[in-house]
Amino acid sequence: MGVADLADYPWDAVAPYAARAREHADGIVDLSIGSPVDATPEVVAAALSRATDAHAYPQTVGTPALREAIAAWFARRRGVHGLSAENVLPTVGSKELVALLPLLLGLGPGDVVVHPRAAYPTYEVGARLVGATPVAADDPAQWPEGARLIWVNSPGNPNGGVLTVEELRVAVERARELGAVLASDECYAELGWDEPWDAMPIPSVLDPGATGGQLAGMLAVYSLSKQSNLAGYRAAFLAGDSDLVARLTTARKHLGLMLPAPVQAAMVAALGDDAHVVHQKSLYRTRRELLKPAVERAGFRIDSSEAGLYLWATEGRDAWESMARLAELGILAGPGYFYGEHFSEHIRLSLTASDERIAAGAARLRNARL
Repeated sequence: MGVADLADYPWDAVAPYAARAREHADGIVDLSIGSPVDATPEVVAAALSRATDAHAYPQTVGTPALREAIAAWFARRRGVHGLSAENVLPTVGSKELVALLPLLLGLGPGDVVVHPRAAYPTYEVGARLVGATPVAADDPAQWPEGARLIWVNSPGNPNGGVLTVEELRVAVERARELGAVLASDECYAELGWDEPWDAMPIPSVLDPGATGGQLAGMLAVYSLSKQSNLAGYRAAFLAGDSDLVARLTTARKHLGLMLPAPVQAAMVAALGDDAHVVHQKSLYRTRRELLKPAVERAGFRIDSSEAGLYLWATEGRDAWESMARLAELGILAGPGYFYGEHFSEHIRLSLTASDERIAAGAARLRNARL
């Protein structure tokens, strides 16, 4: 399979529901896509502004300051100590890394890429792009022989599930049995809600409790889009096994995949400032505490969703029927069909709308007769 054989972009199927929602007298409440609406923190914008004289090519590996900031962030915020410059690598957002990782690792026909059952579709796209076989499986015991790349996602998109250190350790052990690279997408790790994750760091696959202190075969992927409202900056990074990082660095050099120098400077500022992350989380908490009970009052059950930016909900109906019913209220969601064949009755509702739009949506749901 190649690029020409990829399926149509799934969000195109949502257009009729968006059109219906826009007809609402008070306008659409768009809770479909998790694109930040809040301002970029001033500390980050200022750093970007100071770095605009970027006349030379940036380095694929990132500046020493950025690599040090990534390692320090992992130690301070994730409990992963001892990372060095050889263990980290900036990426042009996390989606390109997810999509390209099978290619960069040299996978192809006959290889298996495992991803979660409820999954962001790019894991499957990356596998199909190189002719590998995608397999959806959450239980490590079901990960097949022939797997060369295994994705876990914690906190999960769309379902907001969190893997404990113990669960990550089982995943690590199984990946090592298979000789597979274990890549953990952790982009929502600063946004824990339910206990215990509101009071303690969400664990990384690089946590020594999971790895036994050995990073061989392990990669963690992180993005600043969520915690710092930097989706438009394309600011992300990976960390883990230094040998894997070196392989990926070489491939990315050949492909010209390097992060613009001003964005690297902005990332240093974002990674060094925890105050704006606390503030942003408080905004999302307020929106969640308003929207979640309204969704439940309207007859939906919310599954998992203990972390991240989404409510993973079902009313026991086909997702497209739920989409249509919400569109009548001027509310646009994302259908569970986009996140795996097992979730035809779920929808995803994003917290990334303004306070005013979240309040409007909650009011409509509280008064709805669905």
